[in-house]
Amino acid sequence: MSTRIPLAALAGLVALAAVGVSAAQPPDGVPDPRHLRNGWNIPSEGYADQPYIVKTDDGAWLCVMTTGKSTEGATGQHVVSMRSSDQGRTWSNLVPLEPADGLEASYAVLLKTPYGRVYAFYNHNTDRVSEVKREDQGVYKRVDSLGHYVFKYSDDHGRSWSARRYDVPIREFECDRKNAYEGKLRFFWNVGRPAIVGDAAIMVIHKVGAMGNGFFAQSEGAFFKSRNILSERDPEKLTFETLPDGHIGLRAPPGGGRVAEEQSIVPLSDGSLYCVYRTVAGWPASAYSRDGGHTWTPPAYAAYTPDGRRFKHPRAANFVWKCANGKYLYWFHNHGGPAIGAMAADASGRSGSPYDDRNPAWIVAGVERDSAAGKVIHWSQPEILLYDDDPFIRMSYPDLVEDGGKYFVTETQKNLGRVHEIPRPLLDGLFNQFENKQVAADGLLLNLSTPAALKPQVPMPRLPDFQSRDAKRPDHGDKDNRSGFSLDLWLKLDSLAPGQVILDSRTNSGRGVLLSSANSGAIRITLNDGRQEIAWDSDPAIKAGMVHHVAATVDGGPKIVTFVVDGILCDGGDQRQFGWGRFSPTLRDANGSTTLNIAGSVRCLRIYNRALRTSEAVGNYQAGPGR
Repeated sequence: MSTRIPLAALAGLVALAAVGVSAAQPPDGVPDPRHLRNGWNIPSEGYADQPYIVKTDDGAWLCVMTTGKSTEGATGQHVVSMRSSDQGRTWSNLVPLEPADGLEASYAVLLKTPYGRVYAFYNHNTDRVSEVKREDQGVYKRVDSLGHYVFKYSDDHGRSWSARRYDVPIREFECDRKNAYEGKLRFFWNVGRPAIVGDAAIMVIHKVGAMGNGFFAQSEGAFFKSRNILSERDPEKLTFETLPDGHIGLRAPPGGGRVAEEQSIVPLSDGSLYCVYRTVAGWPASAYSRDGGHTWTPPAYAAYTPDGRRFKHPRAANFVWKCANGKYLYWFHNHGGPAIGAMAADASGRSGSPYDDRNPAWIVAGVERDSAAGKVIHWSQPEILLYDDDPFIRMSYPDLVEDGGKYFVTETQKNLGRVHEIPRPLLDGLFNQFENKQVAADGLLLNLSTPAALKPQVPMPRLPDFQSRDAKRPDHGDKDNRSGFSLDLWLKLDSLAPGQVILDSRTNSGRGVLLSSANSGAIRITLNDGRQEIAWDSDPAIKAGMVHHVAATVDGGPKIVTFVVDGILCDGGDQRQFGWGRFSPTLRDANGSTTLNIAGSVRCLRIYNRALRTSEAVGNYQAGPGR
């Protein structure tokens, strides 16, 4: 008898399957460039945070990192740098900007000037603070997000750094004055890459008004601009101006909570600035500045298009980068975090942490378009960029590097940082997604694109096996093939009654694939290998009497099911935290009968022996039916 396991309950099975796999020992031959452990390791002392990179004028990569021999925030945390001459495959020895036995130094970002000097900005516990007050009358012993904001510089491409550190004067805001020390001690940190706008550089600072629940209980974004750092070589003569004007930084939109932090900025072609940052509302926030950071549009939740569908994102870094081709890339996690109303407390009364579920990482591409106020960014539908088999692994704090026509991204799980080359087909699909009107041809097993080809029953092609026996292993155990498939169809349902069969390849015992209608206009895919069964629903996007395009993709790399309906990747909307779902890593296949039953509601059907990328599903939709 087969065991029916609800898809939502399978996360634990995935975690159990990953037990015993060391983060430092990648599995042999993972046939998926998106797999986290295919990356090249970045050295550290143990703790590894914010591996950020600039390409120096001698062609090397210079990486700065916060590291230490213990965990995040522990004594001994300090900033180091290293160089790579082979695009992140190997690295030089670590060069400390501050000693490990000195005062806490943390969270560095890099700025390279046109004449080759590199500045590193970071926190420094100059005043030797040993604990900080919480707003609930308790204290934290962690002292890595306070004190002085400082910089050092290198004139030899990161091989060595100035002996002296220099303070950056940052103007006091209302949140500083209202903290537990009335501004005499300030709390802040930075993860945001500096932006060069004309002759000025704009750096980011995340101010903290209160320490407490979630560590940073209140936060907001500020900036400091230097109009001469790109040309002035005497560090004593550098000038800094704190922005925005006034005494309040970028906060969450109304009702979005007290947390607004880790601002990431990019310049647009008309000189405007775009900023995106994390909140605890389930959506990231964003704002535009048309005057170099002095004033900003009212914070709003970041959206795919102005006033369009909002991105979903937990309390995690979400960064935007401008590429050399004039387009943009945006890293986020594509779910709403436990703040979404559908998230309920578990049996112990605990709800999920807003810091959780940073796996997988998703990416979208953006293009500039005109608006009455100036340039704005329109974003593509997202793709999975990186994943790990263990859903509890949390990857974050990425950076983007372009070098020799290739794109690379860094990330860290706090104990291990890595460099990953982004697959070119994935990038090309994202960059060209808005224009793509081609039907994907690679891997096409069944193509029923004309009315004459659509019959009530047709031969069902065999789908790839997700798992198989590995004859090369001494124990003949499991082999994860990282395979997948996609069902791509146009359909018209006359009613939204649940349980209507659309596609059915099941045997009498239930093995095979079923595509059916679900509640409220959703589409459900059900997979059964004779041992277990999983199911996942699309968002309720189907309307009775209308023709819709649906692409259901079963991706055996990250073990994730996605739906793209009418060119939009389902993200769960306001109804649920996730629009994509995990399936069991022990599901062997979805093969059933050799006959596929097709309902009369289907107007066009394609079956692929691989997981379509989101961009390909969007292209199939934009090509229209019958192509």
